Amino acid sequence: EEKDEMLKNDPSAEKWIRPYMMGKDFIDRKCRYCLWLTKATPSDIRRSPYILDRVNKVKLYRLASPKSATREKANTPMLFDEVRECFTDYVAIPKVSSEKRSYIPMDYLSKEIIPGDKLFMLQGISLFHFAILTSNVHMAWMRAVCGRLEMRYSYSNTIVYNNFPWPTPTEPQKAKIEQTAQGILDARAKYPNCSLADLYDEITMPPELRKAHQENDKAVMDAYGFNWRTMTESDCVAELFKLYQKLTK
Repeated sequence: EEKDEMLKNDPSAEKWIRPYMMGKDFIDRKCRYCLWLTKATPSDIRRSPYILDRVNKVKLYRLASPKSATREKANTPMLFDEVRECFTDYVAIPKVSSEKRSYIPMDYLSKEIIPGDKLFMLQGISLFHFAILTSNVHMAWMRAVCGRLEMRYSYSNTIVYNNFPWPTPTEPQKAKIEQTAQGILDARAKYPNCSLADLYDEITMPPELRKAHQENDKAVMDAYGFNWRTMTESDCVAELFKLYQKLTK
C-alpha cells in the first residue's frame, strides 16, 4: 500500500523499487518492497521528494543509534546496512523454519528480489544442488546439527551447509536427481496461488508434491549408496558423520 501511494505521487520513483523478502515473506510468498539505490546518483535522489525524505529519515535514525557502527552508516543513508544483492537468479533458504515440516521450503528466486538477512541465497545453483539440499538426506543432517529458535529449525550456512558431506554420483544418477528436482518444481507449479507454508504443511501438502519429494529422496539416497527401503533417519545421520570424518581427516 505504501509503494502504491508513493508511485501515485511520484511515478518516476518506480525504477528504484525492488521486491524484498525476509524468511517469513519467502515462506508466505508475500513480497515486501524496498528502495534500492545502489546505482542512484545524488541528483536521482534529490529529484524525488519522497526518496529524499526517506533517505534523510534513515540518516537521522542511524545518527540516533547508541551503536557507533550504526552511526557510521549514517554517512551512506541511501544504502542498506548490508548490500545483499544477487546478480543471478538464486536458491533461497529461510534461516528459520517450523520443526513441524519434513522439508525446509527452498525455491528459486529472481535476481530482482532483494534478500533480507533472514534468507540465505545460493547463486548459480543447478537442479542437482537444489535436489540434494531439499532431500531427506540433507534434512536429516540439518535436524541433527542445526541450532534451534525455540523449537524451530535455525539453518546455518557455517554449521549445516558448509559441513554437509555431498555425494559423488555417477552421471546417470546425477541425471536422475536433476529429473526428480524438476519434478518437485513442476508439482509446486500446479498450485500458483498457494504459499510455501501451504504446500509444506504436513496436513495440506498436495499428494503429487509429496510423491515428487519421495522420488527425489530415493534418487539422492541411491547416489550416496544408501538403501532407501530400510534406512532410518538415525542410520542416515550416522553414515553422514562417517563421511564427514573421512572428509575432515
